[in-house]
Amino acid sequence: MQTPQFQLHADIEQRHWWFVGRRRIMSRLVEELLPASPETVVIDVGCGTGANIAALANSYACVGIDTSAEAIELAQSRFPQVRFFTGLAPDDLGDLVRQARLILLMDVLEHVSDDFQLLSRLLAAASPGCYFLLTVPADESLWSEHDESFGHYRRYDVGRLEKVWTGLPVSTLLLSYFNSGLLPLIRMIRAWNRRRGHAAGRAGTDFWMPNPVSNYLLEHTLAGESKRLIKVLRRQQSRGYSCGASLMAVLRRGEGSITPRTKPSDIAPDHRL
Repeated sequence: MQTPQFQLHADIEQRHWWFVGRRRIMSRLVEELLPASPETVVIDVGCGTGANIAALANSYACVGIDTSAEAIELAQSRFPQVRFFTGLAPDDLGDLVRQARLILLMDVLEHVSDDFQLLSRLLAAASPGCYFLLTVPADESLWSEHDESFGHYRRYDVGRLEKVWTGLPVSTLLLSYFNSGLLPLIRMIRAWNRRRGHAAGRAGTDFWMPNPVSNYLLEHTLAGESKRLIKVLRRQQSRGYSCGASLMAVLRRGEGSITPRTKPSDIAPDHRL
């Protein structure tokens, strides 16, 4: 991500239906996993401009880290109740990564060329029992200028995402698509944008602020998917959503040592090389 995208996030992520709806789902899942406590450390890796981790700051000891000094400066100015760091995770987190009960990677893995390496290094550094909550963009058919502007390497399907932790001492508590109800609309917008040759919103992305009524309805539709995802997490329902514009996983790090690994040679090439 570059300056225009970070500034766009800072401008709209507290109001736009996608950011707010995803954050509501995230918050519900975190509440299911961890009782609120000011001593419970939650780390947001790739926190960007900070709104996701700030949403949890009244209930947990919240930490955000990002490689972009610009993003962290924006985050610190907006959310002083959160500890923010500029740097690489897990190296620049010190002992905090061992103290963490939950690590968030909210639309982060698609931004790195070797997602296997990033996740395995974080898992290796985390303590047994630590939860990981991941989201990534899904469905390669949706690839567009929006992905290119954000510096994405890929969009995922269930199989490709699951391979990132397969073989490691990790329990998969939830693995499901989400942003499912709005998928037909998103497909239509992406197809129209490809036909006309440019993205629909600001800074080469598909983000723009709808009118208040539309924004509310879109947020309500997305956030409502938390009910089904919670049932899957509780084992009250066996399956989540079978399609969607995004994927979500909740993992629990098990006992045993983990050796960081790199992306296998037999993984299909990324969309962006």
